[in-house]
Amino acid sequence: MDNYLKTVEVETGEQPEASVLWLHGLGADGHDFEPIVPELGLPFPVRYVFPHAPMRNVTINNGMAMRAWYDIYSFERDGPVDEAGIRESQQSVEALLKREQQRGIPPERTVLAGFSQGGAIALQTGLAYPHRLAGIMGLSCYLPLQKGFEKSRSQENQATPVLLAHGSVDTVLPQALGENARDFLTRQGYSVEWHSYVVAHGVCPPEIQDIGRWLTRVLEKR
Repeated sequence: MDNYLKTVEVETGEQPEASVLWLHGLGADGHDFEPIVPELGLPFPVRYVFPHAPMRNVTINNGMAMRAWYDIYSFERDGPVDEAGIRESQQSVEALLKREQQRGIPPERTVLAGFSQGGAIALQTGLAYPHRLAGIMGLSCYLPLQKGFEKSRSQENQATPVLLAHGSVDTVLPQALGENARDFLTRQGYSVEWHSYVVAHGVCPPEIQDIGRWLTRVLEKR
């Protein structure tokens, strides 16, 4: 697949030793989390890759076209899901992971991360990816396509560290959705680190500090 998603890239030093592929939320773009890179403070050179989701019509926003990893049909928790869109974005993100490997960063030195809708795709893609990743991070998100999870999961990432964080006063995606993902993955035997912050649908300084510490830990060379 040569038709990669367009990306914003930040390298914190020459010859990066690791990659962080970070997916933005609904309606944002690849620049969304670019400003926090200096705040993460990783002690080794890292390539941060922030892809732009494709433009698509989003049903809950009156069909308006915006950057989205998949369509959202309704706010109902048990409502219909755009599985085709999720699978399409999963393939696009897998292609970027493979490209990092081609550029010299193996999967075991790569973290797949995302916020909100991007976090859902990070979980969906990372837990099914056939090569061991360094870590999977989902911020203010949920786990889509739980039905059929057993068939799609990858044994290679069964032991991969998972970081989930959520705002306790999030009214866009209530914290209960993140807790549901945490509990589901814990029952499936994953090692999940969970953090909750008094913040709405976004990230806060203490969260950024915790993310930096977690990234340092999972990407440290052993």
